[in-house]
Amino acid sequence: MAIQSPTPKLRVTLNFGVARLHIDNPSKRNAFDFEMWRALPALMRDIDAEEEARILVISGAAGMSFCAGADISEFSTLRATSDGGRAYEKANVEAFDAISNLSKPTIAAVSGFCMGGGFGIAACCDLRVADAKAVFAIPAAKLGVGYPPAAMSYVVAAVGVQLAFDLFYTARRLTADEANERGFVSRLFASESFEGGVHALAETIAAGAPLTLRAAKAAIRAAGRLPEAPSYEQCEALASACFDSDDYMEGRAAFLEKREPRFMGR
Repeated sequence: MAIQSPTPKLRVTLNFGVARLHIDNPSKRNAFDFEMWRALPALMRDIDAEEEARILVISGAAGMSFCAGADISEFSTLRATSDGGRAYEKANVEAFDAISNLSKPTIAAVSGFCMGGGFGIAACCDLRVADAKAVFAIPAAKLGVGYPPAAMSYVVAAVGVQLAFDLFYTARRLTADEANERGFVSRLFASESFEGGVHALAETIAAGAPLTLRAAKAAIRAAGRLPEAPSYEQCEALASACFDSDDYMEGRAAFLEKREPRFMGR
């Protein structure tokens, strides 16, 4: 099943259980415009509903940076008034929530620039990996842009209170090394091994038991009190469902037979 995007600036491919969302807006250095923000919730719903998709990787299209932030040209049009600014922020938050609420594991694969709204997209993902030359920043203070609490909560959850203050107050650029040291990214790859490293990590995760990964994601989000986290009751139900699944029997059988398990997600 092909996952169709409402905009050519966001493309989805699906191979061997790995869904990949390619940010592809070269004329704007992969900045997100209003159309792209509005497209994300529907895309996330379609990816969640696609049984073949075991994991989602979000990245820039081949040879492009992850995301340069929001499209600045829309600041004087769609965001020219306070009402327009609030409507735009509402679309941002709905997009962030849609990524965070995806029941499947998510990886932000960051190369090049990851700025502003792009930083927010990465913060909403479960894992963030980066090219060693990646650069991160939130230049809101240089643009006069306000972040509502719902959007800010993803940044704070991903980097902590102190680093969030630092990044917002100074608008400074964060190197990949510091992002790794501060825990914002979990792995760094050299430029020449970035794509291979991302593929290997995604395929490793995609090979895991889907129900287990879903339950683990919910429980980790709840335990960490992350934004939009499920309730403890919902987490308990997801964990219990694992023990009633065919995959649980397959995992035990594969272990005893000393072979790789073949999980079906049921």
